[in-house]
Amino acid sequence: MKLQLTRPIAFIDLETTGINISTDKIVEIAIVKILPDGTKQVKRKLINPQMPIPAGATEIHGISDEMVKDAPNFKQAGNEIKQFLDGCDFGGYNSNRFDIPMLIEEFLRAGMEFSIEGKKFVDVQKVFHQMEQRTLSAAYKFYCDKILDGAHSAEADAQATWEVLEAQIERYPNMGNTPESIVKFTGEDEMVDFARRFIKDKGVEIFNFGKHKGKPVTQVLKEEPQYYDWMMKGDFSMNTKQKLTEILNRTLLKKV
Repeated sequence: MKLQLTRPIAFIDLETTGINISTDKIVEIAIVKILPDGTKQVKRKLINPQMPIPAGATEIHGISDEMVKDAPNFKQAGNEIKQFLDGCDFGGYNSNRFDIPMLIEEFLRAGMEFSIEGKKFVDVQKVFHQMEQRTLSAAYKFYCDKILDGAHSAEADAQATWEVLEAQIERYPNMGNTPESIVKFTGEDEMVDFARRFIKDKGVEIFNFGKHKGKPVTQVLKEEPQYYDWMMKGDFSMNTKQKLTEILNRTLLKKV
């Protein structure tokens, strides 16, 4: 049984300056796009993060300041990346917690609109952890019986992730072979913001942190409007602030 697609799915892997979505930047992006007919398209780009790459990060992915000094920054490369991803669902390894939030954050920092409305997000790590509890290299060995050469090379990791998902579909027929069925199988929550400062409970956005955890966002914004200002000035991701503003605007419109 093969992955069944009605639209392309893009497997994304990023190498970055660090793991803080609010402050770190992308230094390499690789996208393995699988079309509904099974054909594959690959895009890989080095990105100049316009900040020093910490030595610890370079030790992991091998990308240095010298290697990216002549590369485009994300704003310069963003439109090309956006066009390549147009009309795609998304896949990756731990991508729902890191790669996709980081990518969205870079688009927002560059002042570019990137809609995720109606997209499916297939996180291969969630299937793997649900069934086997391993790392990507171990997953590649376990499912594909191959050694992952070039681990922490973005293209190698993205390619391996797609191959692992294909093998998972063969091994676990009960999870189905469409992005919709896989997302349902892994129990991925309906997303509000990628940092999951907000989640949905019976269709209502509620806080998922702090003193208002469990309370509807609209209720807090009405009862404590200064909380909006505190969050907008705080060290929250731009995606979280964007979603908070959308909820506030909807709340204000209901008052009119």
